[in-house]
Amino acid sequence: QVQLVESGGGLVQAGGSLRLSCAASGRTFSDYAMGWFRQAPGKEREFVAGISRSGSGTYYVDSVKGRFTISRDNGKNTVYLQMNSLNPEDTAIYYCALRYSNVWNNPSYDYWGQGTQVTVSS
Repeated sequence: QVQLVESGGGLVQAGGSLRLSCAASGRTFSDYAMGWFRQAPGKEREFVAGISRSGSGTYYVDSVKGRFTISRDNGKNTVYLQMNSLNPEDTAIYYCALRYSNVWNNPSYDYWGQGTQVTVSS
């Protein structure tokens, strides 16, 4: 049974930065593509970024391109989301997710963590 635990969320002013982490346990981390999703109040969950098993392939939704960076450390069983130039529209619960197949650029992921809150004040 795999477990995903997100951390690093919090309150930040517009223009600031946060780095989210997601630690995986229970299975071989490098077997999974990984992704980050977010859900704002009253909105559907949105696929934000994805990364291949090796880390060589990445995907970003247009609204975060140039501001967010997804990366992974397979030795530490951890995926990261570096978020820069944050704005209030980025306020949401952020979830990491894994996918059993090495397809990282569409939202059909298989398992999600519990999420971490990110709040950006104006």
